[in-house]
Amino acid sequence: MRAKDLMTTTVVTVAPEARLADVAHLLADRGISAVPVLGPGGEVQGIVTEADLVRQLASEPAGRPRGWFRALLTQRAADTAKGFARLHGQRARDVMTTELVAVEEDTPSEQIAQLMEERGVKRVPVLRDGKLVGVVSRADLLGLAFGTAAPPDVAVSDARLLRDVERAMREQPWADAYLVFPSVEDGVVTFHGWCRSPDVPRALRVLAESLPGVKDVQMDLREPPGFLLGVP
Repeated sequence: MRAKDLMTTTVVTVAPEARLADVAHLLADRGISAVPVLGPGGEVQGIVTEADLVRQLASEPAGRPRGWFRALLTQRAADTAKGFARLHGQRARDVMTTELVAVEEDTPSEQIAQLMEERGVKRVPVLRDGKLVGVVSRADLLGLAFGTAAPPDVAVSDARLLRDVERAMREQPWADAYLVFPSVEDGVVTFHGWCRSPDVPRALRVLAESLPGVKDVQMDLREPPGFLLGVP
C-alpha cells in the first residue's frame, strides 16, 4: 500500500499565530499528539507536538529553582536565539518543529515505516505539490499490519484449511511437522501429537489464527516418548 491508501485526510491543523494554550486544549480535546502548522497558502510550515509543549512546561521563570528534570530538558537550549524562542515563545510558529519528515501520496508503506523508525517520529505529513493532503501515523501502519487478516467467519472448507495449515507448518523449522498432526472440523484447527518445546503450542496457535477461515485453535499435544527423541 501507499500513503494515499493509509493517510487520514481529515487533519486538524493550526495557523502559525495560534497561541500555545489553544494548541494544548486542541490536542487534549481531539485526543491527538500533534498538529501541522499551515501557512496562508496551505503550505506546511512545521508541526507542533506534545514534546514541544512539554519543553515549554519545563522552562521556569528567571530566579526560580529548577528541578533536575526541567534542568535536563532546558540545558543549553536557550544558548541560541532559536532555542530561546522555542523555550519562551507563546505561538505555534515559535515552538514548531520545522525539520519535517514528509512523504508523497505514492510513497510505499514500507518506506514510511522505515522513515518513522530512522527519524524517531510518530507521524508524517503527506504532501501534494507542497500542500498537505493527509497524515500517516504509526496507528495507520499498525492497522495495516494487523488488520489485513480475514474475519473468522470467512467461508473456507475444512479440506482447504487443512492444506493451508500443513503448508504453513512445513515453512517453519520449529513446527515439528513430523511429530504434530493437524486436523480441521467446522473451522476449528486441532493439533495432535507430540511437542518437544512449550513454546511450540503458542507458535502453532499464532500460525493457525493467522489463516483466513480459522474459527478456533485447540491443542492435543503431549511430551514425546523417549524413542521418538532417540533416547534409549
